[in-house]
Amino acid sequence: MLTLTHFLMLSGVLFAISIAGIFINRKNMILLLMCIELLLLSVNFNFIAFSRYLGDINGQVFVFFILTVAAAEAAIGLAILVVLFRTRSSINVQDINSMKG
Repeated sequence: MLTLTHFLMLSGVLFAISIAGIFINRKNMILLLMCIELLLLSVNFNFIAFSRYLGDINGQVFVFFILTVAAAEAAIGLAILVVLFRTRSSINVQDINSMKG
């Protein structure tokens, strides 16, 4: 049987992988966006685990708001990447850094 500890450990592992991915990968924007999505997924695991453990539905309702924000972030981020790729023919972070004005 799965307990609260199992879910919290899974969430912690996902959180650590996403933070490591953000710090290790500094060149590809798509991988950075994927790591941010993984970070939000680990937060959602925490909300659902505690909601189930405490018998309260508020955590599960809050997950829907987080999923909405994550979907909007992914759509806007990918739209920005498409525009960047059309103008620069690259999605490297160093190319985005040169857009400072």
